[in-house]
Amino acid sequence: MKKNNSTSTILFLLTFVIFGGLFGGTSCKKQTVPKPRGYFRIDLPQKRYHLFDSVCPYSFEYPVYSKIAADTDFNTEPCWINILYPAYNANIHISYKQVHNNLDEMVEDAHTLVYKHTIKADAINEEIFQNPEKNVFGILYDIHGDAASSVQFWLTDSTDHYLRGALYFMVEPAEDSLAPVIAFIKEDIMHLIETMNWK
Repeated sequence: MKKNNSTSTILFLLTFVIFGGLFGGTSCKKQTVPKPRGYFRIDLPQKRYHLFDSVCPYSFEYPVYSKIAADTDFNTEPCWINILYPAYNANIHISYKQVHNNLDEMVEDAHTLVYKHTIKADAINEEIFQNPEKNVFGILYDIHGDAASSVQFWLTDSTDHYLRGALYFMVEPAEDSLAPVIAFIKEDIMHLIETMNWK
């Protein structure tokens, strides 16, 4: 009787050790891998534009899914506007000035404002724009990284008109999550530049 009990105990312990080694050992070796960070899916509308034509000395086409509002800042000047993108919490701030033999100064100011973002920017690319037929010349700045403004530009006819634009999001800058919207709005900015007309 005693021999049977000790044999049963040995078998039980042996079975326990084998199963413990099989299942316990594999669970210890299993490594968990964190899931990559995900972002909300952003549905982007179809591109369609209509004309912005007002008393201001410029006109251009802007997207139907945005709206234009007068700039109401305390230091606003005539013909300063915002192109609002309510669905994306974004706006393109447009400022306009007449040129009075001070174009170099205004271009330098635009350059300085862009390069203030170098603290957060990974890179700043410049695209030169020239349309001699419409007398529209300028530069588009593509600012990469978590800067406050990801796209800026200025346009001029070299003698009378100067217009500057800057894209801002009313959220904490995070290039990874905003990348699809930035690319989408950048296309709208390119369309604005290509359809710009001076009066």
